[in-house]
Amino acid sequence: MKRKRFSVKTRLSLLIGTLLLFSGALLLTTNYLLVRGALLEDGGPAAAGSSNATDAPQTHEDSANAQSVVRPMTIEQYRSDVLRTLLIQSGIALAGAGAIALLLGRLAAAGMLRPVHQVVATARKLSADNLDQRIHLPGPKDELTELADTFDEMLDRLARSFDSQRRFVANASHELRTPLATQRTMVEVALVKLGKDRATRELCEKLLVVNARSEDLIEGLLVLASTDSGLEHLEDVPLDRLVSQVLVATGPALAQAGVRLHPDIARRTVRGDPVLLERLVTNLLDNAIKYNNGGTVEVRVGGSPAIEVANTGCLVPADRAETLFEPFVRLDRDRSGPNRGVGLGLSIVASIAHAHSGSVRAKPRDGGGLVVSVTLP
Repeated sequence: MKRKRFSVKTRLSLLIGTLLLFSGALLLTTNYLLVRGALLEDGGPAAAGSSNATDAPQTHEDSANAQSVVRPMTIEQYRSDVLRTLLIQSGIALAGAGAIALLLGRLAAAGMLRPVHQVVATARKLSADNLDQRIHLPGPKDELTELADTFDEMLDRLARSFDSQRRFVANASHELRTPLATQRTMVEVALVKLGKDRATRELCEKLLVVNARSEDLIEGLLVLASTDSGLEHLEDVPLDRLVSQVLVATGPALAQAGVRLHPDIARRTVRGDPVLLERLVTNLLDNAIKYNNGGTVEVRVGGSPAIEVANTGCLVPADRAETLFEPFVRLDRDRSGPNRGVGLGLSIVASIAHAHSGSVRAKPRDGGGLVVSVTLP
């Protein structure tokens, strides 16, 4: 069984409080010993030459005769009463000092750990799309500022690495588009000149399918690279109108797949890039149509989530739903089907949503299919 451990803040508070409490106990013990020694040495406030009674009498009221009777107090009794009173008062004072010591220890621990909380808060704000945050912890050069500076240097290295990766993807995608377009043109020309050679025509048609899938892959990589580098053009986008336009454009694909559409569109305006938002909606609809069983596609536009697309299809394991937003991840491993994509559709959706400071999530639908929700500010 794993033993539960206290947090660093709690342990530091207990350590500081215990040290203060120990110091107070040591001080009170020393005071007690000094007073005790003084009483033994001086003999208390007894009268000079008297060894059995004090000059200060103690008066008790006798309820029987209502007369005051003076009873002398011995030196030993007086000394015992003083020490007992000192011990009780010291214990009370020590208990109060212990509570104050724990409170002061808690405050001291919170102050000492505040720079660490700042490092944690900065780390939580970071993602692959947002590496511009830095700590820049002020103060003298010590262990905490050294930790913050090291963290900032690590972020600088990560930012350079991600920028280099994005530039490579963008440049490679641009360089590959031209030869792919040339190959497609050559295959199309060959199809025109082949005439009735059936076997060769089938081969050329398969090459065109492969070429189209490669072009889709390159286009998807370009979109991912552009969204990862941030948004430059922002404007107020009427999301309801944009979704309606995309639904009209995808009408032929819906009819060809035998899928029924159930729209529920309310007015909603968001701040963003209209071209990228159109691509987000298009990818959601394409994914809902491709991975369907001839059933329905439900599209809702409103407050929160801003967009929700649900379809009927195969059963989706609950633990696999969120992995569909990773590049090239698909439930089925068959990439040769005529209607299958390259595995970047939902990855592009997630990247565009994050670029707009939004989020996206997927959950299986009862009876089969998927519900994808996009939240936008």
